[in-house]
Amino acid sequence: MDNPKRAQPIGVFDSGMGGISVLKELYKIMPGEHYIYFGDSKNAPYGTKPLEEIRRLTIRNVEFLLEQGAKGIVVACNTATAAAVRILRTLHPDIPLVGIEPAIKPAALQPGHPTILVMATPMTIQGKKYKNLMANYEAQAEIIGLPCPGLVEFVESGNTDGDDLRAFLENLLAPYAGTIDSIVLGCTHYPFVRRLIQEIAGEHVQIFDGGFGTAREMRRRLEEAGLLSENTKDGIVTFENSLAKEEEIELSKTLFQKKTHTFRINY
Repeated sequence: MDNPKRAQPIGVFDSGMGGISVLKELYKIMPGEHYIYFGDSKNAPYGTKPLEEIRRLTIRNVEFLLEQGAKGIVVACNTATAAAVRILRTLHPDIPLVGIEPAIKPAALQPGHPTILVMATPMTIQGKKYKNLMANYEAQAEIIGLPCPGLVEFVESGNTDGDDLRAFLENLLAPYAGTIDSIVLGCTHYPFVRRLIQEIAGEHVQIFDGGFGTAREMRRRLEEAGLLSENTKDGIVTFENSLAKEEEIELSKTLFQKKTHTFRINY
């Protein structure tokens, strides 16, 4: 007998709008799936909050998605993943649940002992998960963590290419001009400002993010659990936001349709 859960949506959660960059990757490789995206913009950004508050918010918001019938959960937020994904897997052992982490591995495995700049929220940079990940590849690359407080707020306000954003990024990246080979976007908000980051850093700098790898892992887990949709038509994407304002939903839709480039690599 066919599993009725196949038709249920995949739940995607982020502290705000950033996880839409991961949602786009999920939709590319699983277009027949239905999705429910929940952005906690009311409490964004998570990356400057205390650890226990991040855990509490993440657990509560994942519970909301499960109550909406989600058959699997993608925690599309580096900060929330680092703070709570292990606890979530304990609370929900039967649910396919995937988090995201900075794409340090593919960046570090580039030839020539590259110098890598990891742009992330302060909480991600300070977290044990990030430090362990960095330690795994410090023999292959020089890895520099760059906390970026304030960058999330630009995306949350819908500003992905303004002059003030350019000035912010130029100031942030100026100390590393000409000294880095790669940039890892360690927050799911950052792919929406990727074009500006690339322009400022230069075309010789490769940019990596973890969205595609996360989407591929979600597909693998759903397939393993026998939960992949058999739908042959385009799936339905539903947006929810803790601010419960029409402007937030419209911005979510705009970002979902916005073209972003994701570097493709098998890892």
